[in-house]
Amino acid sequence: MKVLAIGNSFSQDATRYLHDIAKGEGVSLTVVNLYIGGCFLRKHYLNALDDAKAYALEFNGKDTGFFVSIKEALVSRDWDVVTLHQKSNLSVDFETFVPYIDFIKDYIKKYSPKSKIYIHQTWSYEEGSDKLCKLMGYKKQAEMHKDIKAAYALAAKRIEADGIIPSGELMFNLCKAGYKMHRDTFHASYGLGRYALGLLWFKKLTGKSVANNSFRKFDDFVTKDEIAAACEAVEKL
Repeated sequence: MKVLAIGNSFSQDATRYLHDIAKGEGVSLTVVNLYIGGCFLRKHYLNALDDAKAYALEFNGKDTGFFVSIKEALVSRDWDVVTLHQKSNLSVDFETFVPYIDFIKDYIKKYSPKSKIYIHQTWSYEEGSDKLCKLMGYKKQAEMHKDIKAAYALAAKRIEADGIIPSGELMFNLCKAGYKMHRDTFHASYGLGRYALGLLWFKKLTGKSVANNSFRKFDDFVTKDEIAAACEAVEKL
């Protein structure tokens, strides 16, 4: 399977372990993340118009040092799946998605006509954090999560996406269960956060169970209890 993420640090978090998680299940999965920190849909749209070589190319969870345009990436392989998402702080408002997501969908279909398009649902910020309460103006994480979920559902419907990867729902559920999922109140933690996201992407894109996944090469320590919790949470989605 070949997966291309047109994204930013949130898709970087989600794809860091994806290749190796798949390898642990005996599945050959190549994943490329097109990375610009904080990139939003309007910027992807402008970069596509300019055919700008603005994206750091991350291959199987690692930086390559190469920079490419969206078009170069799309035509480089026969992608099975291409993913899209909005910048995290804009993900609460569906109006920020349009009309840019329409153009990007058509652009993907022009240069990678056989690929499926998945919407990557981003996640809410940490409970009680300045980013949640002061920057976004929410009192509770659940409020931001609700708005994110609604906006991505509308986006998926608008472009007739082939599926939604519910990363926001996974992160929220594990936060509710008491697990530390963020490293800086908004990005996923290097251990459990990124691991859980990788498991979810693998399950949603391949349809295979992660209940007994053998991957353990984390960038930060993950306990046996956290591994079990992540697998269980993913299996429920």
